[in-house]
Amino acid sequence: MATLNLWADDLEAASAWYARVLGIEPYYVIPGGYVEFRVGDREDELGIISRAYSPHPQPDAPGGAIVNWHVDDVRAAFARLLELGATEYEGVVERGNGEGFVTAAVVDPFGNVLGIMENPHYLDVLSARAQ
Repeated sequence: MATLNLWADDLEAASAWYARVLGIEPYYVIPGGYVEFRVGDREDELGIISRAYSPHPQPDAPGGAIVNWHVDDVRAAFARLLELGATEYEGVVERGNGEGFVTAAVVDPFGNVLGIMENPHYLDVLSARAQ
């Protein structure tokens, strides 16, 4: 993945909400059109685009692909996202056979699905890269 782009009718509000969620400000801003954050251990790009620039009509309901961002504690992150105004899309689910894969997903206040995950494989890859 190079960049994940989300849509928002109110770009300023979306930028402020994600800055609060992520604990960082966007590093790149095109006023009224686009903001971009660098997120996580690999500084992946999370972009938010003003829905006014969408080349196609946007669906009325959230759905489609779910990108899961790694977190250390899905339950705590899920609760925090709900406290910040997201709504539940899928509650906390333990995946696999007790292997430590746990997911949850919310709908942000702008209609985008945001997935979170505890992923031991991700941590193994990070550890291997650090060595």
